[in-house]
Amino acid sequence: MLLSDFDYHLPPELIAQHPAERRDASRLLAVSRASGAVSELGIASIASLIRPGDLLVVNDTRVIPARLFGRKETGGAVEIFLVRRVPGDGEVWSCLVKASKSPGAGCRILMEEGVKASVLERGDGEWRVRFTGTDDFWGWLDAVGRLPLPPYIKREPKGEDRERYQTVFAREKGAVAAPTAGLHFTPELLDQIRAAGAEIEPLTLHVGLGTFMPVRVEDLSQHTMHREWYRIPEKTAAAIRRCRERGGRVIALGTTALRALEHAAASGELEAGEREADIFILPGYRFRVVDALITNFHLPKSTLFMLVCAFAGKERMLNAYREAVERRFRFFSYGDAMFIG
Repeated sequence: MLLSDFDYHLPPELIAQHPAERRDASRLLAVSRASGAVSELGIASIASLIRPGDLLVVNDTRVIPARLFGRKETGGAVEIFLVRRVPGDGEVWSCLVKASKSPGAGCRILMEEGVKASVLERGDGEWRVRFTGTDDFWGWLDAVGRLPLPPYIKREPKGEDRERYQTVFAREKGAVAAPTAGLHFTPELLDQIRAAGAEIEPLTLHVGLGTFMPVRVEDLSQHTMHREWYRIPEKTAAAIRRCRERGGRVIALGTTALRALEHAAASGELEAGEREADIFILPGYRFRVVDALITNFHLPKSTLFMLVCAFAGKERMLNAYREAVERRFRFFSYGDAMFIG
């Protein structure tokens, strides 16, 4: 299978640079997995696509303000991008570090409000950095860190992004990118889905930088997928079993929820608990858990576009994306949504 098989034409002006006026003001393209038929409605009408007995699984990860700025003790400016927390003693993080001269082990960086960042080691393109000088790291980070917007949003973050680039159900800190399908949902929409007879349960997958990394090989069998930590509570696993027993559909809100669920069911039965997902879903994959998917529109040649092609069929997805372009839908993180079911 080739990378070029998953390309499509996208006019750059359709890449959303700002969120919609309201979360529930986005458009929704509904695509039938069975027939490929396409229809348009607003995200505010999503409950009309829900059936009694369905289960909606949401990702409750919370985006952290991962961009930090400081200066080496020797004076050079440094930008630190937090990637993931390293389990263990103290605030040690795997980071990307940008400076005029790459810092080595032992380098100390002076941050805002008296915090220091000490470089411990470098490996595989990332640095391991220890932060000291505060008893409330998360409070300090919220005060001085900048929200990381995706690279295709060509502007600096604004005040509105602090709220709009989080889902209303974001709880667990650790993501460096939002699970963007969830950005459309309001508490009122979630209540309407429950009123339609569906359950809603969470899992946590901390979205990593790998979600934006381009695939660099034409032969997709040579691509190595990034890893992302996730946790599926036993309560959510039990809700999935109940949904199966009553004949309902498991609906994943976003590709992150889908990847966690499918990875957790790789052995056949879905297992609750904590793991790292590195599942690469291509056409031909047999889905074990998810029956329907709510998702945004994804980049050409991306692993997420490959995933939706696997879920609904490549030709159906290419046709649906062409339809979305013709109808001037908005694309990517702050763009419009799809319901595939």
